[in-house]
Amino acid sequence: MSQLHVRIARWSARHAGRAIAGWFAFVLLCLGAGIAVGTHQATSEDFRVGEAGRAEAVAAEGGLERKPTEQVLVSARPGAPHRPEEAAAAAREITDRMRALPQVAEVAAPLRSADGRTLMVPVVMKGAELDGKKNVAPLLEQTAQVAAGHPDLVVEETGSPAISKGVNDQRGKDLALSERITLPLTLVTLLLVFGSVVMAGVPLLLALSSIAAALGLSMVASHLLPDAGVGTNMILLIGLAVGVDYTLFYLKREREERARARGGLSSEALVELAAATAGRAIVVSGLAVILSTATLYLAADVIFSSLATGTILVVAVAVASSLTVLPALLVKIGNRTERRAARRAERLAERGTPPRPRRAERRRNSRNGTEAHADAHADAGRLFRVLLRPARTRPALTLCLSVLALLALSAPALGLKLVDPGRDTFSRDIPAVQVYDRLNAAFPERTTQHRVVARATPERAAEVRQSFADLGRRVQSDPLFAQGAEPRILASADGRTTLLELSVPFTATSQQGAASLNRLRQDHLPATAGALAGVETAVSGDVARGRDYVDHERAKLPLVLGFLLLVTFLMTLWAFRSVVIALTGVLLNLLSAAAALGALVAVFQGTWAEGLLAFDSLGAIASRVPLFLFVILFGLSMDYQVFVVSRIKEARDRGMPARQAVIDGIGRSAKVVTSAAIVMVTVFGAFVALHLTEMKQMGFCLALAVLLDAVVIRLMVLPSLMLLLGERAWWPLRPARPGSGHLPDAPARQNVG
Repeated sequence: MSQLHVRIARWSARHAGRAIAGWFAFVLLCLGAGIAVGTHQATSEDFRVGEAGRAEAVAAEGGLERKPTEQVLVSARPGAPHRPEEAAAAAREITDRMRALPQVAEVAAPLRSADGRTLMVPVVMKGAELDGKKNVAPLLEQTAQVAAGHPDLVVEETGSPAISKGVNDQRGKDLALSERITLPLTLVTLLLVFGSVVMAGVPLLLALSSIAAALGLSMVASHLLPDAGVGTNMILLIGLAVGVDYTLFYLKREREERARARGGLSSEALVELAAATAGRAIVVSGLAVILSTATLYLAADVIFSSLATGTILVVAVAVASSLTVLPALLVKIGNRTERRAARRAERLAERGTPPRPRRAERRRNSRNGTEAHADAHADAGRLFRVLLRPARTRPALTLCLSVLALLALSAPALGLKLVDPGRDTFSRDIPAVQVYDRLNAAFPERTTQHRVVARATPERAAEVRQSFADLGRRVQSDPLFAQGAEPRILASADGRTTLLELSVPFTATSQQGAASLNRLRQDHLPATAGALAGVETAVSGDVARGRDYVDHERAKLPLVLGFLLLVTFLMTLWAFRSVVIALTGVLLNLLSAAAALGALVAVFQGTWAEGLLAFDSLGAIASRVPLFLFVILFGLSMDYQVFVVSRIKEARDRGMPARQAVIDGIGRSAKVVTSAAIVMVTVFGAFVALHLTEMKQMGFCLALAVLLDAVVIRLMVLPSLMLLLGERAWWPLRPARPGSGHLPDAPARQNVG
């Protein structure tokens, strides 16, 4: 495989037109295939975990599964007199309109709030619970028409379908906003790096085309692994970051080779040289991200599987674009530049004016290029020389202080609390969520529901029903349960399944809500239906779903993290053949991820930063964020690990002393790694501007982690550690002999002119 990427680049460089046409044909084919087959969305069955999942499966067998339900509220406007007759007329109109809709299965009788000022009309929709958000638009339209016909009343609608639709709409607007932020900032960053509009446009073009191809492939893949609705977000988030990064690394290496050749090599030869070094690093880095992300499948969770699939596809496509179409584009651009330079020289020759070296060439001539470390310092720039100076002059002190600072930043992670995001955590800018708050205020006894399910033989149906009635009476004396809402008992047609609905006057994420679930599972149920021999019981509902999901993730975390550490170690060992480098990579990745997680807890688990970052604290971290953070960051950190250590190894293989190889390798890679990090920080940081708190947390954590990894880890900790280790860092490899190194698969450096 070490030669395959060079052979691909060689073919692409020599058949540039066909390679470019083939790439865009591939992108169109992927999109066309995806559109043709469509997306297979995850169903309710795919989300079931823990006891709550078992309860929902039993309920579904008996036809008692949870249905998408909307609530329409009718009340007087603030400050207006209460007119019960007009409110009742509006409720009747709502009932008639909803019953006429094909999406509606049932409309229950209106319920009046305790203060008598609000009427609620429950509307049960047809279809599966997750289908409600796709079919709720006609219901919202009817509610709006009734509201327009009763200007003296407030007629509004909420419910899981309306809230889900509102969240999706808001997410779409947020993603469009993030694109408007990230694309210009990324382009500006690339312009500063390359100083050329054409060269800056190449990474963006390849990143966007990779995203388009990955979106199409993800639609096809969803028929094997269902899409949970988050895969697209991940493709956009990761695709732009790694797509630009891989292209940036390749471009910088090609420009270095061009500068070193000083016109003595053709564009095709320069592309081969870049492929032999940067191309291999991109392959190794891409495989590391893919294998690291694949550990998410071990979580046995449809959301993580969807995230993993989207990430793997877009990274694989981004690697492919860097190895195939990028060499062709570079040859086209290089040939065009060479033709323009030749025409410029001809014009100057006709006028008898000697050609004036360009600014980049004058810089090269001024520093002579005779010493490798001088080139490295020039490549790094003044800022990076300043950042590298502490590690170069006082490595032991720099290592200790940097590690202590990162450990201090990690400390808040010890107080990590997790919560499963739900209706109570969504942005209050969504109209349906605002109505949901007013619904809970008017009908607090219906805020949250527990659903107790029992399965037994039909002969015992009466016995089970009686035990559920006893359970309902028992919780009526428990202050954790609603006193004003009568428990409801439902039974399947075959008599095998019985369901009890119990209301709780607290939100699903509150401490009281969690306490009510514990009381139900540990005390009330075992004393009633749970005591019946041969009867299977389980509890689901708003609280149980979230609690069991968090517990499921906690249980899977050690397994995923263990495989993640193993994959990172083996990938680094395979790439560099050094046990010490492999262990170092694992430890540094853990350090940067822990520091980012600690900062996340410090910022988002409290309330002090709410105004600064425009969010409402959940008092906890979204349960998916830590696991996702570790997996994605381990993969992305391998980008920098591979590119930086590859440069150090190249210098070492050329026979350079260990200390000088570290300085040379990090000096040469510092600018490009930091430029790549700026792109990633821009992409991830844009997600902090989104409304969804979970996406804010992901964006903040990823952006901070990448920044810490690129600046603190790669410019301070890694060089300090490697300078202190010296040749021991490469154990069990033997020290390289002067002049023994070579670049694999590199073409001979011949003058083509």
